[in-house]
Amino acid sequence: MLLSRATSNLLSGYRAEERMAVWIQAQQLQGDALHQMQSLYGQHFPIEVRHYLAQWIEGQLWDSVELENPQEEVKAKRLLDNLVQELQKKAEHQVGEDGFLLKIKLGHYASQLKSTYDRCPLELVRCIKHILHTEKRLVQEATNASSSGGGTMDSLSQRHQQINQAFEELRVATQETENELRKLQHNQEYFIIQYQENLRIQAQLSSLSAVTAEERAQREPSLQAKRATVETWLTREANTMQKYRLDLAEKHQQSLVQLRKQQTMILDEELIQWKRRQQLAGNGGPSEGGLDVLQSWCEKLADLIWQNRQQIQRAKHLIQQLPLPGPIEELLTKLNADVTDIISALVTSTFIIEKQPPQVLKTQTKFAATVRLLVGGKLNVHMNPPQVKAIIVSEQQAKALLKNESTNNTSSGEILNNNCVMEYHRTTGTLSAHFRNMSLKRIKRSDRRGAESVTEEKFTVLFESQFSVGGNELVFHVKTLSLPVVVIVHGSQDNNATATVLWDNAFAEPGRVPFIVPDKVIWPQLCETLDMKYKAEMHSARGLSDDNLVFLAQKAFSSTSVNLEEYRSMTMSWSQFNRESLPGRNFTFWQWFDGVIELMKKHLKPHWNDGAIMGFVNKQQAQDMLMSKPNGTFLLRFSDSEIGGITIAWVAENPNKAGAVAHQPTGSKAEGERLVWNLMPYTTKDFSIRSLADRISDLNHLLYLYPDRPKDEVFSKYYTPPLSKAVGGYVKPQIKQVVPEFTTPNPETSPGNTYMDQSPSPSVPHPNNFGIFPPISDPMMDAEGEFDLEDTMDVARHVEELLRRPMANQWDSQPS
Repeated sequence: MLLSRATSNLLSGYRAEERMAVWIQAQQLQGDALHQMQSLYGQHFPIEVRHYLAQWIEGQLWDSVELENPQEEVKAKRLLDNLVQELQKKAEHQVGEDGFLLKIKLGHYASQLKSTYDRCPLELVRCIKHILHTEKRLVQEATNASSSGGGTMDSLSQRHQQINQAFEELRVATQETENELRKLQHNQEYFIIQYQENLRIQAQLSSLSAVTAEERAQREPSLQAKRATVETWLTREANTMQKYRLDLAEKHQQSLVQLRKQQTMILDEELIQWKRRQQLAGNGGPSEGGLDVLQSWCEKLADLIWQNRQQIQRAKHLIQQLPLPGPIEELLTKLNADVTDIISALVTSTFIIEKQPPQVLKTQTKFAATVRLLVGGKLNVHMNPPQVKAIIVSEQQAKALLKNESTNNTSSGEILNNNCVMEYHRTTGTLSAHFRNMSLKRIKRSDRRGAESVTEEKFTVLFESQFSVGGNELVFHVKTLSLPVVVIVHGSQDNNATATVLWDNAFAEPGRVPFIVPDKVIWPQLCETLDMKYKAEMHSARGLSDDNLVFLAQKAFSSTSVNLEEYRSMTMSWSQFNRESLPGRNFTFWQWFDGVIELMKKHLKPHWNDGAIMGFVNKQQAQDMLMSKPNGTFLLRFSDSEIGGITIAWVAENPNKAGAVAHQPTGSKAEGERLVWNLMPYTTKDFSIRSLADRISDLNHLLYLYPDRPKDEVFSKYYTPPLSKAVGGYVKPQIKQVVPEFTTPNPETSPGNTYMDQSPSPSVPHPNNFGIFPPISDPMMDAEGEFDLEDTMDVARHVEELLRRPMANQWDSQPS
């Protein structure tokens, strides 16, 4: 029988826990399901009642009431009275400014439900049964929909549900200790009254010495008996009270254990993950949203911790009022220290940087940042708004700060406008300081190590503040460090500084010593980082394909393997990434890749997103691909030898071969040698003069974008509309791109007057006499027929030289 009762209790506990989960899961509903759930409530049954009495409501046996049986009205009436009583109790326990309003509201709902259902309590049962059954159905449907989409609730939803469930358990436990504390206080007050009564009786007994023996004989026995009864009660009650005190202290201890566990989950897991997402966002990762959810959790933690702290202090005050033998005072002292540690850890950990300063920080340039205290509103910190100060510190100073070593408050530079007052925003409930106009005036660098350059030196912006809570009861000095920043003084350093930041953001580990990162990573890790960065800069879901990654691996490791699997176990060091130049080049792997990103981002993003740019293809691969296609087929590939260059490769007959013509239509039988040609690479400067689409439109010998798409079908939507006619007697000039070897000569214009915006670059050996410029004597061409900027004049001077050459009547103007 005992085993059966225990089993029944255990099962009922499981059922209660399952029922309790309904309201928690109902709050996670979205879309139409959420609207359906909300429509269940109104004046007949307010949603606030469902929320604040969730555990009690789901713990009642509503289904045991037979709605069609009038005799069940007594049972329904009891449930109504209990519901009203629970609401009134909930209202009485509300304290503080917010609690006062809630107290009035809950009291109003208690009266409203009483007057509505007092004469028809079965209707209340009908209403609540409908609500609970509908909620359960909606939750089940949402769970099934999630299951059909690939399993049960995803790990994120499960973790959030676990956190919310733990908060509900903590709220219930805190309410129970509050009730126990009130009961203990009431018992102690009654005990003191009885103790005073005992003193009064003793005083009366003492006064009997002054009366006659006869009167004393009459009064003394009753007083002695009364004193004995009171002292017996006091002794028994003292033992009981001491047990109550110990039980309450143990419950507080259990609550603190659960609070610390919940806080660890939120701060050491959820908040750390948010910070990690924020760091990856610096590399183009997904937005780090979810801070508002974190704040709601942290505020709940702050509220519960503070309530427990106040309860422990009240319990300690009761003991001071009525000391009793035992270890209870020492235990409460320890509990008070523990709860203070918990609230201190919460406050100091929730002082975070909502908006990071730029990680590549240029001196004399304005920048912004925002810091936020996630528990500021709940602890009423804004009642005396604290001031936040920002200073820049070196890597060594950051290490000392994390070790709590003194840094003498010295900074490694001077930041202007580095003080800001935290503001409370009532609409969002956030307490934050927004630094809008900071500027790094100067920087003090440390001695560099080995081959480290100035763009590898890391700093961090330290934000610190001080404030008090609880009427200066607790004073907090909070600090937080920004993500590592690299300070530059000139735009030419941006490329290398970005590499340092990219590597740090991608491969930093949580809890590291500032700002240590691994020197080597496996190639797939770097691929993920490069793909993330590339997609972010392109604002597109089209990232780097496996073929693209093979090309990048070949370039990074100077390898000829075409199997991606062979690269998966290979490692790439920081030196290979951005210290050592690629073989035969004067730039690093990252500098080349970043040049591609800059070119694409500024001028070619639409074409990449359209799939028009193949890009990551070398010369030999382009030749192999094009030679099997009809004449006039072309593709766009990134230059191997020039940073931020892109070239057009196309297949055509050699126009200088005997019997060949300048342009041969597809399918012609004319004799000639088919070659793959590579146009001199275009750069950002070229596209600032004329767009890629217009340049391709100019070149009539380009017919099909590889493999077989007509070029107008791909590029026509980007063509510049034709120029209008002359205005005010002036003819507008027009720039046209011409490749002379593939242009039919104009009989009215001598060959010497042909304007060539770019020169051809054959991919295979061919006769040198093109009739334009002797290729072997052009110092601007490298062995592959592409620019070699290190050995010649810069691009601007080269363009100037080209523009001085005679034009083929491209600019004709009317006299003014």
